[in-house]
Amino acid sequence: MNSQEMTRRFGLLHATALNMTNMIGIGPFITIPLLMTALGGPQAMLGWAVALIIVLCDGMVWSELGAAMPGSGGSFGYLRQGYGPATVGRLMGFLFVWQFVLSGPLEIASGYIGFSQYLGYIWKGITPAQTMLVVTVIGLVNIALLYRRIKSIATITVTLWVGTILTVVVVVLTGALHFDARVAFDFPPGAFNFSLGFLIGLGAAARIGVYDYLGYYDVCYIGDEVENPGRVIPRSILLSTVAVALIYVAVNFSIIGIVPWRDFVPAADHPQANFVVSVFMERIYGAKVATIFTAMILWTAFGSVFALLLGYSRVPYAAAKDGYFFKMFAKLHPTQGFPYVSLVVLGLLSIVAGFVSLGTVIDALITTRILVQFIGQIGAVTLLRRRAPDMPRPYRMWLYPLPSLIALLGWIFIFATTPPLVIAFGLGALVLGVLCFGLWSWKSRTWPFAEVT
Repeated sequence: MNSQEMTRRFGLLHATALNMTNMIGIGPFITIPLLMTALGGPQAMLGWAVALIIVLCDGMVWSELGAAMPGSGGSFGYLRQGYGPATVGRLMGFLFVWQFVLSGPLEIASGYIGFSQYLGYIWKGITPAQTMLVVTVIGLVNIALLYRRIKSIATITVTLWVGTILTVVVVVLTGALHFDARVAFDFPPGAFNFSLGFLIGLGAAARIGVYDYLGYYDVCYIGDEVENPGRVIPRSILLSTVAVALIYVAVNFSIIGIVPWRDFVPAADHPQANFVVSVFMERIYGAKVATIFTAMILWTAFGSVFALLLGYSRVPYAAAKDGYFFKMFAKLHPTQGFPYVSLVVLGLLSIVAGFVSLGTVIDALITTRILVQFIGQIGAVTLLRRRAPDMPRPYRMWLYPLPSLIALLGWIFIFATTPPLVIAFGLGALVLGVLCFGLWSWKSRTWPFAEVT
């Protein structure tokens, strides 16, 4: 019913811009040292290639589902329909929101961590305790700004987007004008020796690459506001993924073509790795310009966490309102009419997650999403092809089922090369989610503790 009330106003340009706005945030400025550390040199860019193959194939999964079921909610709706809304789909819908309550704050926390790292360029000698204080203050300010009815989201989003694009353009142009190929392609001895260690490092680099691509599917969450979704959703996913891949590669090579990778690898042993783009600007234009540029990065970082907390706080609310998640998340503020419980819970969890290292946050974020959302949707596409062969599909995956199989193998590779402790966290979170679903369903006498009619 709600889909009929929505205005379909997002054309291809708007949809592509929406995806790119969410894909380009603080990511390219904070992940370069981690990427290079993963394989110990420029060969880590192979991780970008692996991540790009995975997200392009996974993008076809999103495209088929989004074009066939262009409603709000994205994965939440696809998983319910694919596995049966009254039975297993109810479990999958719950688990999606459950992992979202965990992975969403982790993604927001990466922005808080990035903010505090780059603040270290201006605030010389910032201590770990002061860094935690910065994360807490920024997190509380973010909650406070969003703890109200938002009336000018479009203006705020455009303003933040302009700041982000300007920052990226300055980096790429500076890199292009001063690029040194000998610095950029200074490979260490044995850079491409194939071994188990190389595979584990490649997996780490691919996880960082996937983190930077996250958001290529955002248009699917507003499917009932998209014009001609059968054409626009698939094309916007493809265009935004390719465009952002080119931007990120340009940013990465701009940095390592001026700042030798050995100056910030391994990242844990080099404090300047926390603000490598500021160091990049200082070497070309001096400290004053670098300080101004650092302020632009801080603006970009805060803009990304503002947009993420705003959008993510609506997901548990929507699921709870439809009866697929805990009822307390469906509460609206009595006077302002926004989902304050969901906002505060995700906001506080984001602050807590910001006390962990950036690498651990990225690993946990990707690992948590792989099992239910990414692999779960591959299963949903397959099940719908078998159970509903006559379902209208304006876009059908090219060379089906090859892309979904490549995506599946890619997600398994990334999951399998994750540190054991993070894998345990991901599996533990999934098991805890299943247990909570069981208790919740038993208490409410719903499937599997009620007869399906």
